[in-house]
Amino acid sequence: MHSPSSVLQREEHDPKVHQIDAPVIDNTVVNGEYRCLVLSAPVESMRCKPGQFFHLLCPAAGSDQPYLRRPMSIYDFDEQNGRLRFLYKVTGAGTRGLATLRKGDTLDIVGPLGNGYSIADTWQNLLLVARGVGLATLAPLAREAQKRGHNLTAICSARTPDVLMSTDLFESMGAKVITVTDSEGTSDVENLSSLISNEIETYGVDALYTCGSNRLLTLLQKIGTEYNIPGEIALEQQMACGLGMCHCCVRPFLRDGEIIQERVCREGPVFSIQEAMAW
Repeated sequence: MHSPSSVLQREEHDPKVHQIDAPVIDNTVVNGEYRCLVLSAPVESMRCKPGQFFHLLCPAAGSDQPYLRRPMSIYDFDEQNGRLRFLYKVTGAGTRGLATLRKGDTLDIVGPLGNGYSIADTWQNLLLVARGVGLATLAPLAREAQKRGHNLTAICSARTPDVLMSTDLFESMGAKVITVTDSEGTSDVENLSSLISNEIETYGVDALYTCGSNRLLTLLQKIGTEYNIPGEIALEQQMACGLGMCHCCVRPFLRDGEIIQERVCREGPVFSIQEAMAW
């Protein structure tokens, strides 16, 4: 049996961080809320792990003058073709600046940064639950699971069916996809709990994964404890440096019965679900 409260084993990754002026290949609308930015980047900058991020120097746009970089989860990295993809929602000065980028422009990026998701060899059946842009963080995990021969179930949540994302991508990687939406009345905690419990009891689940949502964190903490299943969450946090020096992104975690403080950009952004504290 797995202990859901145990510290998960980190996988080794290339510690090198690169600063790149990356040419823009594409920056297209995905749906009414999200866009996909595609950049060209050298191979050495794409020794990435699922769950890692880049720090983007967003361009100025009109009266918006972004000063600090913005952390952005890696949606996809294609080492062979030298492509990095980021999925984002236009919500503030930084992302408004990103939306102005056109093919041939360049974007100053730093990364890959942070510690990503891990998949133990003994975890054959994986289940991820995410909503909205959180699915971007989990997309590379699906690719890694496929590469390593693990089974994956993806529960994708959104406000309405027309803004559901990444379902085709997950299916192309062999994942079983379950969709839930607010408009259909299927995305509430009670229904999600029932869906996840059914997957566990019918097919077996060895690890749980999610991103960002406080509601999903507390739900998966409860389920992980009940069924004794470990899990990981990629946390979202404001960051100034992204390198662990400024301590802007420090958050509390519960480990071995004590509350400790760790940097999301450096020790994370991926942490044990049972150690992350609801906010």
